Amino acid sequence: MRQLSRLLTIITLSASVLLLSACGEDTEQTATHNNPQHDKVYTLTLAESWPSNFPIFGDAPKKLAKLAKEMSNGRLNIRIDSKNKHKSPFGIFDFVKSGQYDLGHSASYYWKGKDINTLFFTTMPFGMTADEQHAWFEYGGGNELADKVYAKYGMKSVIGGNTGNQMGGWFKKEINSVADLQGLKMRIPGFAGEIMAEVGAKPVNIPAGELYTALDRGTIDALEWVGPALDLRMGFQNIAPYYYTGWHEPATELQYLINLKSLHSLPKDLQTILITAMKYSAYDMYARIEHESAVNLASIKTDNPMVQIKTFPKPVFKALRTANDKLLVELAAKDPLSKEIIESQANYLKKIRAWTKISDQSYLNSFNK
Repeated sequence: MRQLSRLLTIITLSASVLLLSACGEDTEQTATHNNPQHDKVYTLTLAESWPSNFPIFGDAPKKLAKLAKEMSNGRLNIRIDSKNKHKSPFGIFDFVKSGQYDLGHSASYYWKGKDINTLFFTTMPFGMTADEQHAWFEYGGGNELADKVYAKYGMKSVIGGNTGNQMGGWFKKEINSVADLQGLKMRIPGFAGEIMAEVGAKPVNIPAGELYTALDRGTIDALEWVGPALDLRMGFQNIAPYYYTGWHEPATELQYLINLKSLHSLPKDLQTILITAMKYSAYDMYARIEHESAVNLASIKTDNPMVQIKTFPKPVFKALRTANDKLLVELAAKDPLSKEIIESQANYLKKIRAWTKISDQSYLNSFNK
């Protein structure tokens, strides 16, 4: 009888807990339903550096917009304006900073003239690979350092899609020595452009839509763009037969810029959805560009047999590396935050490269034995 009484007590208590829990859920659901933020539709505007329907790069923001709308059940919409509409491919920083646009899609190293410390968050010559750099961003302090740089402009930077290791560029003439770089007019942005200037070249930055014409007409003698995934679509193989392997952009990460006022105007769940959608679209771009590069590299051999894939001679690499190290020392001496970022990247690279050599490099080397 006592056991039956105890059992009835347990059942009664359990039912009470379930009832209270259900009431709590109903209350929460009612509160959510009655919350005007839950029903409100938010529309954000995004400016990108790329022309309309530009492949892969331009597809990342489209993927972002699609995911954000689906995950928010239609509560978060993103309108995308290409450079064809806003007419300023290198104006994204100012657009987002001023609030003219809520979001941007571009590359951090384009803003080195506005703040030298934006330079480090795209990629650095002789630096980390894409896998290594993603680890640095997420777990090695990279995102926190990016927040330090961009917060003072009222913005946040989020990864926007990695190209992987980029090719060293298309050259009309073969590079056999450092002397061949003297006076060479080359489209090459970021810190790599400063390195090329240090060894005697003349770097310039030209928007994507003008690259083919500039190379074809001799406005420039060489250019680097991305790699097989995008380069062949641009037609560079038809006017520059020497295609060099990379050194300058081992992990080129595009970026989403977010105006912080716009971000904080969203409910918390939509803030999370927005950033999650950004990161997934970035991952998707990286996977796609790896695939397209493999496909297009294979096509070079059959469709463009005149193209010669080459690697810079060791003396050229040595000169570029020496210039790189010299300029990094000078940068670190000029600005405490530059020094902090440079040291963070160098220390993390040393740590993670030891693992890369044991894992990926040892595996790849085993095929050469």
